Amino acid sequence: MRKTLRTELRVIGIDDGPFFKFRTGKVLIIGTIFRGGSFMDGLLTTQATVDGNDSTKNIAAMINRSKFKTQIRAILLNGIGVGGFNIIDLPKLHKLTKIPIIAVTRKHPDLPKIYQTLANLGMKSKIKLIQQLPPPVAIGNVHVQHIGIPLEKTKEILRITTKHADVPEPLRIAHIIAAGIEKGESSGRA
Repeated sequence: MRKTLRTELRVIGIDDGPFFKFRTGKVLIIGTIFRGGSFMDGLLTTQATVDGNDSTKNIAAMINRSKFKTQIRAILLNGIGVGGFNIIDLPKLHKLTKIPIIAVTRKHPDLPKIYQTLANLGMKSKIKLIQQLPPPVAIGNVHVQHIGIPLEKTKEILRITTKHADVPEPLRIAHIIAAGIEKGESSGRA
């Protein structure tokens, strides 16, 4: 008999706000704590350097100091980077938090184009962070990369947390909050 996940399991959805200065400055990172895809129970914030290298440690610190940490069953990320090319080291984030990671994107990433852009910007070291990841897998209308969690449980978490759009509700709300804070009004989609 297959064990199913509770529909109100706690997850955190993480997205960054828009930024206006490329290669300089900080970007706001929002984490929304949800029970399933229906109830938001908390909000966490941190920052990362635009095109920097501090997203993994800053996100891990934000989660590890949270009162919700012991209840979080998965970390949902809107892609694998914040603030442009501040690439999140997914295996390291999993190691630092001991929580499974699910990175979600609407489109399959154009990896050759990303690698070329990183090389052109002198950021070749970031290519290795991306190459160490499992290839994106299509689940419904999104693509995911998962660390520390089997594909079947990843699918189940997406099913539980996706309610009003193609992306899980914790990511959708994190996107709305981050955009609203940075721009004064939210717009676009997660």
